[in-house]
Amino acid sequence: MKANGTVHKYGDNVDTDVIIPARYLNSSDPKELAKHCMEDIDKDFVNKVKTGDIMVANKNFGCGSSREHAPIAIKAAGVSCVIAETFARIFYRNAINIGLPIIECPEAAKEINAGDTVEIDFDSGLITDVTTGKSYQGQAFPPFMQKIIAAEGLMNYINAK
Repeated sequence: MKANGTVHKYGDNVDTDVIIPARYLNSSDPKELAKHCMEDIDKDFVNKVKTGDIMVANKNFGCGSSREHAPIAIKAAGVSCVIAETFARIFYRNAINIGLPIIECPEAAKEINAGDTVEIDFDSGLITDVTTGKSYQGQAFPPFMQKIIAAEGLMNYINAK
């Protein structure tokens, strides 16, 4: 599996209330959540993001509440992968559960810039900044996690078995 897209870059401690503000949690419809993804930190995100784009952030991405709405909103907005220095553990698990690929790679998170084109090979964990030509070694997904992501989430994976 591979991903390729334009980078949308964020800083430290991007919490779930910023990813999808609480005022929109009355909906669990992915398309509705996607319309409001990142709006409190980046009003133009939903107008700029294209299917396949990549989100890059620094430390502690997805901190805050344990709601699954946050990774659902990101995935439904079209983001193909999130790269960060570190993730909040509950966000990490929720992202895998709904089939949103995420990769921890401190060097890539620090050096990749907004607007860069990035390619990710999930089998090897290799992240390539096509814009700069630099490559980074991220954590490859174990085969069972790749199967969950390929199935678009844990429930689909279980139901297919």
